[in-house]
Amino acid sequence: MVGIRGTQLIGSGAPSGGAGPEAAVPGVRVHELIGAVASLRPGSDRAELINQLRALEDLKSAAAAAQARIAVAFDAVQRSADAAAGVPADERGRGVAAQVALARRESPAKGPRLLGLANALVTEMPRTLAALDTGQLNEWRATLLVKETACLSAEDRCAVDDELAADTGTFDGAGDKAILAAARAAAYRRDPRTVTQRASHAATERHVSLRPAPDTMTYLTALLPVAQGVAVHAALSRHADTLRNAGEDTRTRGQIMADTLVERTTGTPAGISGVEVQLVMTDRTLFQSDAEPARLPGYGIVPAGWARKLLNDSSGHGTSAPGQTEDGQTGPGHNHELKVWLRRLYIAPATGELVGVDSRARLFPPGLRRFIQARDDTCRTPYCDAPIRHIDHIIPWHHGGTTNLTNGAGLCEACNHTKELNGWTATTGIGKRHVLDIRTPTGHTYQSTAPPLPGIGIQGTNPPHSGRHRRRLRHQAKALKYAHVTELNAPERLRRAGSV
Repeated sequence: MVGIRGTQLIGSGAPSGGAGPEAAVPGVRVHELIGAVASLRPGSDRAELINQLRALEDLKSAAAAAQARIAVAFDAVQRSADAAAGVPADERGRGVAAQVALARRESPAKGPRLLGLANALVTEMPRTLAALDTGQLNEWRATLLVKETACLSAEDRCAVDDELAADTGTFDGAGDKAILAAARAAAYRRDPRTVTQRASHAATERHVSLRPAPDTMTYLTALLPVAQGVAVHAALSRHADTLRNAGEDTRTRGQIMADTLVERTTGTPAGISGVEVQLVMTDRTLFQSDAEPARLPGYGIVPAGWARKLLNDSSGHGTSAPGQTEDGQTGPGHNHELKVWLRRLYIAPATGELVGVDSRARLFPPGLRRFIQARDDTCRTPYCDAPIRHIDHIIPWHHGGTTNLTNGAGLCEACNHTKELNGWTATTGIGKRHVLDIRTPTGHTYQSTAPPLPGIGIQGTNPPHSGRHRRRLRHQAKALKYAHVTELNAPERLRRAGSV
């Protein structure tokens, strides 16, 4: 058995990848533990291999418990410092959650959940924390217990923690559903009225979200009250059953339900209804059947062939017949007429940096906003993949910051508000592409580099274009323009990537 169970994790320092105030390094004991784990080498004895897996799992749980204690300690120290500095009581501790998230290499949006979990475990659920210390619970299952008791008072939550007594092995062998059921039942016995009110309040949290799925697919998820959710599913099911029973539609039941959802939501069979998609691809991919992938904001990298097919089908020049898909099944047609705009983007050949022009405006004008959105793709805060909601001045306007491409960055709403807190600073760094440096009140620095555009390799360079190549591209662009493609307004020289 590897002797790592129960090892204390005590130490402080900057996160890996960031620099502390004095280039701090992790505490010696933590550093030694990391070295011990890294030195482990799998043997050939089957029982010993399983023992190592269990010991490492226990270590992960103990590390999570230590992180909870450290996060609560940091919160207390920061609030004390704020109080000494005369910060109003209701503003003390602002930005702590974001710093905790960055130190854990998580999105700042996840920071409040991490800090809330830590506070609940340390101050209100000591037996759950003890079970985490000894590996009887992992961090996720401890999170489930905290989440299901969140509506209770501190006294009632502590009583539930004592009733369930996770540190005695109550949940040994129990799965997630069993733990959830036990926590819900205990919470309801303590305070049924609050639990019922929580269920009523849940309806205010309804929302729709989108996240990428493999093979150019997406997960469109709706969190709805149970009555509305059941009604939507029943309506889609009835429509699919009607078409299937008629025997004229060869699509599967699931395909019909998905297609119907798209059509009823957007009003068009293919689901595209005058919304700017901003597909970014190289000219070689568009005109020469190059294999360089494209990028779809809000999704990510998509295959070159898929991107070309989307444009061809959207402009009415695809090969699919109306009402029939490529595999011969009936479905939405792809030959609907849509306008396609080509906007040319320009990059520096040596670095791959997206080039723009200065503006004296206080607010970023629409053209410059599109530039920054195309360059940054998602929120530029490290570890945050949230959609861009604000185009922000890196150096604030009231501190002399200018409204230009270099001083602009795409941020989500939460990160933009966090950046404005006392002690937080942002600057532009040095790199082949746009670099954003974020410095937290503790002096730790986190760096973010703009993602490479399609066609840009790791070194940020493109193969040079010959004069013959440019003439051929001009000819192809002109032909495409007269085939219902409009708005080719930028000069030809310097073109390397286009936003479609």
